[in-house]
Amino acid sequence: MEELVKVIESGYSGYANYLWRQITEPAWNNYFYWLLGVSAFFFALELIKPWRKDQPKFRKDFWLDFFYMFFNFFLFSLIIFNAASDVVVHFFNDTLAAIGINNLLAFQVMQWPVWTHLLIGFLVRDFVQWWIHRLLHRVPQLWEFHKVHHSIEQMGFAAHLRYHWMENVVYRTLEYIPLALIGIGLRDFFVIHIFTLAVGHFNHSNLKVNLGLLKYIFNNPQMHIWHHAHDLPEDRQTGVNFGLTLSIWDYLFKTNYIPHDGRDIKLGFPGVEKFPKGFVSQNTHGFTKPQSKG
Repeated sequence: MEELVKVIESGYSGYANYLWRQITEPAWNNYFYWLLGVSAFFFALELIKPWRKDQPKFRKDFWLDFFYMFFNFFLFSLIIFNAASDVVVHFFNDTLAAIGINNLLAFQVMQWPVWTHLLIGFLVRDFVQWWIHRLLHRVPQLWEFHKVHHSIEQMGFAAHLRYHWMENVVYRTLEYIPLALIGIGLRDFFVIHIFTLAVGHFNHSNLKVNLGLLKYIFNNPQMHIWHHAHDLPEDRQTGVNFGLTLSIWDYLFKTNYIPHDGRDIKLGFPGVEKFPKGFVSQNTHGFTKPQSKG
C-alpha cells in the first residue's frame, strides 16, 4: 500500500512540475507552446481563406472547444490521468514480472536510423488508433462517450480538441502494449505527436486544400467532414472515414466515403439537438445506460 501511495504522489508531483515548466520555460520541445502555435496557425488560415465563408469566425462552441484543448491535453492529466496511469502501468509491469516477463520490448528500433523509428512509431500508432476509433463507433457504451466529439455542429480546427475524457483512457490503454513492443523514445514520440496534432487540426479546419494523390494517404477536411455527417448511408450507420492522420487505412479496408466535397452538409447525429451543451454535462455523459446508436 505504501508503494502504491508513492506511485500516486510521484505521478501528481511529476506531472505538476512538468506542466509548470511547460508554461514558464518556453523551448523548442515545449508542448504547451507548440499546441498554442499550431492552433493559432490554423485559426489564422481559417480567417484568411475560409472554406465556408458564411460560417462565423468564432464558430458555434468555439470557446467551449478552446477550453477542451487545455483540459484534455493538460488539466485532465494533472487531475487524475497521469497518476492513475502510473498506477496501472506499475501493476501491469509487476504482473508481467511475476510470470517472468521483465521487458515488453520486441524490436530494438531505437538502434536503427532516426527516420525509421519515427516512421515505424507513427505508422503503428496511427494504425492502432484507427482500430480504436472504429471501436468507439461500434461499441454502444464507447459511442456514448464519443458522441461528445460528434456533437460538433460547425466545423473548425478547434473541433479536433472536443472529446470526452474517457477517450483518453481508452486510447492510452489500448495503445500501451503495441507501442511498448517497439519502444519508441520520448523525443520521437514528441515529434510524432506534434505532426499528428497538426494534421488533426487540418482535418477539422474550415479550409479546402487540393492534396492531389496525397488525399489517398493523408486525411483532409473534405474527407473528414463526412465522418461527422449527420446523415450516413443506410449500410454505413456505424460510421465512415475513421482515419486520424492517415486516410490510407480507410481506402484499404473500404470504409472510405466521399460522395462530394461536403462543404454544407449537416453535422452531428440524429438527436444531437438534445445532447448536453455544457462542458460538465458532456463529460458526465455516457455513464448511464447506453442508448441505441443514433
